Amino acid sequence: MSFRSKFIIVVFSATLAIYSVIGGWMLTRAQQQNDPGAQLRIFESVLQHIRDDYVDEPDLNKVRAGALRGLAYGLDPYSTYLTVDQVRDYRANTDKSAVGIGAELSQVASYLYVIAPVKGGPAEQAGVQAGDIIEYIDSKATRDISLYDAKQLLNGGPGTEVKLRILRASTRPLTVTVKRAPVTVPAAEGRMEAGRIGVVRINSLADGEATDVQKRVQELQKQGAQKFVLDLRSVAGGSLAEGMKVANLFIRDGTLAQTVGRGGKTIKTLTADPKLAIFDGPVVAVIDRGTAGAAEVVASAFIERKRGDVVGEKSFGAGAEQQLFTLRNGDGLLLTVVKWASSNGKPFLGTGVVPSVEVKRPELAEAVDPDDLTGNDDDAIARPQPQTGDKHEVAPEAASPKQQPEDTQLKKALELLRENKQVQKAA
Repeated sequence: MSFRSKFIIVVFSATLAIYSVIGGWMLTRAQQQNDPGAQLRIFESVLQHIRDDYVDEPDLNKVRAGALRGLAYGLDPYSTYLTVDQVRDYRANTDKSAVGIGAELSQVASYLYVIAPVKGGPAEQAGVQAGDIIEYIDSKATRDISLYDAKQLLNGGPGTEVKLRILRASTRPLTVTVKRAPVTVPAAEGRMEAGRIGVVRINSLADGEATDVQKRVQELQKQGAQKFVLDLRSVAGGSLAEGMKVANLFIRDGTLAQTVGRGGKTIKTLTADPKLAIFDGPVVAVIDRGTAGAAEVVASAFIERKRGDVVGEKSFGAGAEQQLFTLRNGDGLLLTVVKWASSNGKPFLGTGVVPSVEVKRPELAEAVDPDDLTGNDDDAIARPQPQTGDKHEVAPEAASPKQQPEDTQLKKALELLRENKQVQKAA
């Protein structure tokens, strides 16, 4: 063997050895980062420093509660630590007289985030909009509390008021006062458009709403509707069962959605019942950033089953189920144990549904995009806006009527149906 050949073999062997060592080190490090034992030793070390080196005598009960809140916070917005009193109230549902502000909420990068206000509810009447960041509830900073605690602060007696300091893109902070009241979600609405197109506007997917949607569809069919637009914008609440029932009105068979557990394992597969389908013709759904949860079941079923186009913007991404685990001293952890997913098993939580035809609404072009939030103080939404002239906070413009901009998303949906392009019929 020549010297050149030997040299090449040595260099190759050394390179392979180096990569093997580095790769093994990185794998070991990754395993350690996700090893509960290694993480527990870190917590023990921190606790020991607090006990031995903190300047004052620490209240270890408070330290433990803070640690548990942090553990849950690192998972998702809907997992949370509950105190002993909160566990008792959660199980008993004692505060049945309390009402809220009428808004579907989540938490994005530490901010309390408005997915969508309920149509006609107290929040919408006060000027709260989808995409708003609620920075303060009265004097309490929402970045310091969990989503569960924030919702508790928003609840109260009917007629009582709560002040919200709101951050909204491209404007100065707003302070609005919302009067708490029972919320009645409007029923689904239906109307005819040119070209024998029926438009069904869904306002909720709470239990029983699918029956109302069915009635609207059948009424429009009697008026001559041969094509449908299903408007799912700002539908952020509701149950998985109702979302499946609405999808089933337009999809005759096959899988509509799934629930998945740990490791992406399928827990339950939800399939269509042919007897419940009532419309086989062309249909288009419309979604936006306020679409979440049960409405995402409908939108994803349309796309994955090739039933019809979905027009609009990527939905918010929600849909999960929690279980309460009681700890030794009576407090508890409310943990997400199930995610709602599309027919192909893709969870909605944190990812949402991407429309097949993207159309952004011009009037919402400056709305806060959750993907742009990091939780850092240098976020554009968190930085103080330059102020000129009047230095007082401005109120939202809910009371001053102005010309409504063109609904470009609905317009596109109607165009697709009239042109009959990229619209699938049920199999």
